[in-house]
Amino acid sequence: MGWTAAARMVRGLRRTPPDRAQAGGAQPEGDDTRFALVRRATTLQDIARVERHLPEILGRALARGWIDRRFSAALMADPKGLLARYGVFLPDSVRITVETTATQRQRIVVHEIRPDGTARRLMYLQLVMMAGK
Repeated sequence: MGWTAAARMVRGLRRTPPDRAQAGGAQPEGDDTRFALVRRATTLQDIARVERHLPEILGRALARGWIDRRFSAALMADPKGLLARYGVFLPDSVRITVETTATQRQRIVVHEIRPDGTARRLMYLQLVMMAGK
């Protein structure tokens, strides 16, 4: 992720897009009204769309979890359910798990469950803090 993409993500954590009011469920009741994972309810109908759009959405979720303990706990408990509460709907063939690494950072792993029952890892996401000079 480039610097500008990361800056957009952080700015998005602080405010809700203007059209969020018409999102049709993209913001759960009782949560921070300034935060939205998506501008409007989004259904990723197939694996190609999941692979294309889910990394940015999950990146926003990971970043939010880093600064919000309640959100982090909800993400750890039921990642797919949390996404649905924020208006992101995934196919039944997608499984999401959250792991905690040795450095105590969350890693989200997304699998496709094939018809024969085997799982294929589609992606994993983890925030990494970097410093440079």
